[in-house]
Amino acid sequence: MTTERAKAKTLEIRRVHRLVARAASLPDVQAEVEANHDENRWWPTSISDPRVRMLAAGWSTRVSYRMVETYARVIASANAQGFDNLVTATDAELAALVRPIGLPQTRVEYLRSLAELLLGWDKDGIDPTSESADCDGLVLDFAERVRGASYKVAQCALLTARGYHCGIIPVDSGMVTKLAPALGIALPSGAVAHERMRHVLEAAVHARSAEFRSLVSQHGYQVTIPEGVEPTWWAHLVLIYFKRLYLNGPAPQLCRQRPVCTKVVDCAHHTRPA
Repeated sequence: MTTERAKAKTLEIRRVHRLVARAASLPDVQAEVEANHDENRWWPTSISDPRVRMLAAGWSTRVSYRMVETYARVIASANAQGFDNLVTATDAELAALVRPIGLPQTRVEYLRSLAELLLGWDKDGIDPTSESADCDGLVLDFAERVRGASYKVAQCALLTARGYHCGIIPVDSGMVTKLAPALGIALPSGAVAHERMRHVLEAAVHARSAEFRSLVSQHGYQVTIPEGVEPTWWAHLVLIYFKRLYLNGPAPQLCRQRPVCTKVVDCAHHTRPA
């Protein structure tokens, strides 16, 4: 259960740092990061059971941002029932629980296969929350064995199980299709692109951890990053909200070059050609 990481290029690391530095300076990005850093509305710290955290990661897929409050109520109810009780519940009971967020059958199947995976890991003596765990291998195993999962869901599940500051940077489809081109990062085709992009982003934060941390102080971010950990969770949120606010549209002030120029926004390249 191992995967081989391709080494990130020096240019890729430099471009990631440069983009994060610029994105972190944007007030609207900062506001979103501060609102979701210490207590994330999708994966709340009030859930203490790592199994329920992994369940929440899967059930958060295909839930729109405007339905986050509905999703939060579903997850709170699931957490109150407890993972073991959810596993023994009937499919009909589970479907009724998740119906407010849609796709009840898919979400029931995700829970069932997640329970099977965790049982198998337990029999094999694998603790996904252990500091010595092979996270790359666990992401691969999760993506292959849990129905309705993917590399992105697997990354999120391991992140939530291990905690915000565990070093994993989840990559969604927009980070593959929009952020990677903006950074000039060439990715392989298919689902494995999510893993390659994750490896590049994590390598960038690892290589320039002190510089990323200095950005937090430089821009006065009101967030808590534990001592001795790399600011991967903060960098993830900066990139996620920059993508949502500037790349998804895209925003009219965004640089039209690919990769984007050093200014990123409000540059000489942001006007669309006639």
